[in-house]
Amino acid sequence: MDPERECSRLWRAWRTVHEMGYEISEEEVDISLDDFRRHFCDSEGRPQRKNLTFKANPSEKMLKQHAAPPGQPANVGTIWVEFSPEPNIGIKHMRTFAHTIVTENYHTGIFVCQHNPTAAAMKIVPTVLPSIIEVFEEADLLVNITKHELVPSHHLLSRDEKKKLLERYRLKETQLPRIQSADPVARYMGLKRGMVVKIVRKSETSGRYASYRLCM
Repeated sequence: MDPERECSRLWRAWRTVHEMGYEISEEEVDISLDDFRRHFCDSEGRPQRKNLTFKANPSEKMLKQHAAPPGQPANVGTIWVEFSPEPNIGIKHMRTFAHTIVTENYHTGIFVCQHNPTAAAMKIVPTVLPSIIEVFEEADLLVNITKHELVPSHHLLSRDEKKKLLERYRLKETQLPRIQSADPVARYMGLKRGMVVKIVRKSETSGRYASYRLCM
């Protein structure tokens, strides 16, 4: 791939990951393409993925929205993000990443790959409990899906907000429409089973209307 195009793609993916809601400085989130090129590209303008790794803590808003019931493991915590320089990800690469997450005691690891890992490599992902590993292709992060004009606004309800919603409409959570945890927006927002998201859509008759979905 042309270095200029590759740099632009990585810059867009980098910004998208930085917009996931963690405590990150505005300078990092709003980094310009020129600054990204100066910091993370070699003399030929080719991005050095190994230098794009970073860690971050959840914001206060995230801690409130993702709060787990008493006695249950936390739904959110320190995150480690790594952009793999390897074009193809196999078992060895995934084991190395998982080892970093476990030994450094990160709550969540985000592994950004150039292409989807092998099926065998993906089998390692669910074995790192209680830590969580999320795998994204670079192409999936070129646009922040939560800001796309065709995607309605999604708001994660806190545990208290979910309780009030169910009481107001006298519902059991299983009566709510569902959103799968593999849904692109659910993955980006880090939704876990049992969480409820409020989806606000535009309406020609009422202006806006809200619906609620239970993550499964």
